[in-house]
Amino acid sequence: MDDAISGAIALLREAFPVEVRRGPLGWEAIQAWERRHGVTLPERYRTFVAEIANGTDLGPPDEGGLLPVGEKPDSWAVWEADCWMSPEPFDGTTARVPGQPFPLEEEWQWEYDYYDHTLHSSLLHQIYQHGSVLLGSDRPGEYWTLVVTGPQRGRVWWLRDGCAAPYADSPPDQPGGDFLHWVRDWHTGQGWWRAE
Repeated sequence: MDDAISGAIALLREAFPVEVRRGPLGWEAIQAWERRHGVTLPERYRTFVAEIANGTDLGPPDEGGLLPVGEKPDSWAVWEADCWMSPEPFDGTTARVPGQPFPLEEEWQWEYDYYDHTLHSSLLHQIYQHGSVLLGSDRPGEYWTLVVTGPQRGRVWWLRDGCAAPYADSPPDQPGGDFLHWVRDWHTGQGWWRAE
């Protein structure tokens, strides 16, 4: 195992003590999940789920920690959006499709930029259903997701009513915004968790 992976595993084990971890999925089960969904999970998250924990009771998402891979938070199926612009309502009971490309490459605030159902309705639904696994929820309508396909693969994104944005606490030309950096920032009280 190379030093980067060893360091990542050490940080993830430190961030999530044994008492808050759910059992790891194991490599055979994670590979079966990937085959079923037509996607290979980003490495650090993949190793985390296979070897450390498939979900936690504590973590960056405020509502109950990290979700097991492929699961949805309880609020996913019932939240009611104030800024949902599409004429077709959000259906949280629909199966998510991680193998389809995540459609965004930069932040989109549809509460201001949605102006054409033909152009934007399908895109809005794809943001919530395609190319990612849900990591957890801060509250109904605010979700953390890890992009697993498309140009943003490996980045953590924040979805909230009216906006989707990549997580980053560093300039765009520097590394950051992936699962490991997101967890590290939460664990050390940096980034979005920095005390004001």
